[in-house]
Amino acid sequence: MLQNMSSPLIIAHRGYRARYPENTLAAFEGALEIGAPMIELDVTLTRDRQVVVIHDESVDRTTDGRGRVADFTLAELKFLDAGAWFDPRFAGERIPTLAELLDLVGESAAVNIEIKPEAYEPGGPPDAVEYQVMELIHSRNAADRILISSFEPEVLRRLSRLESPPALGVLTEGPADSRTMDFCRQVNAFSWNPDHRGLRSEAVARMHRAGVRVFPYTVNSRRKIDALLDMGVDGLFTDDPLLLPHFLR
Repeated sequence: MLQNMSSPLIIAHRGYRARYPENTLAAFEGALEIGAPMIELDVTLTRDRQVVVIHDESVDRTTDGRGRVADFTLAELKFLDAGAWFDPRFAGERIPTLAELLDLVGESAAVNIEIKPEAYEPGGPPDAVEYQVMELIHSRNAADRILISSFEPEVLRRLSRLESPPALGVLTEGPADSRTMDFCRQVNAFSWNPDHRGLRSEAVARMHRAGVRVFPYTVNSRRKIDALLDMGVDGLFTDDPLLLPHFLR
């Protein structure tokens, strides 16, 4: 599925973030309803080592709680309201687990799972976040529609060494340099996911020559979208997929 998706690929950033509380089941349902072909989400670990969907290292910004995600058990996180901060209509939305998200999406769309750097463990225990993510993917026969990305190089290196590695996305903040190119080759990257600010057509062309797709983040204006498409990017992350309505179902 992922290999054959049409370009440009619209990736709904943290779900339909422009109209729903990010990284909630409501946001992902909203993205699916408008036909987004791929959704993006962020995962990290709880204190009891459950894989949950949330962007920040703390719960402060997107829930009514306070503290680090890693200091909560899953049961404790499920008591927090993850929707009312965005709009009272979404009061009662909860932080979802990755398992809940994968079950919601099914085969309706591809999924980009970003593994947060703070979840990386140098010791690489058997239940490290990246291995748990892979187990959840395989238990649902979803490997062909999953892209795993991270800013943490070691997470991607570990995944690339698996017997059946997933499609990998290399996330970077700065422009592509020789080290970025070398790393993409090293992990056999499916995509390079750069900050759209400062992206140049020359970098897009270099990645394409290396067989790597380019998915810049996070693009929320039609003018910038048009400029990036003119550069030849293969897709892009956006908080509002309806900025590209002619590409949706």
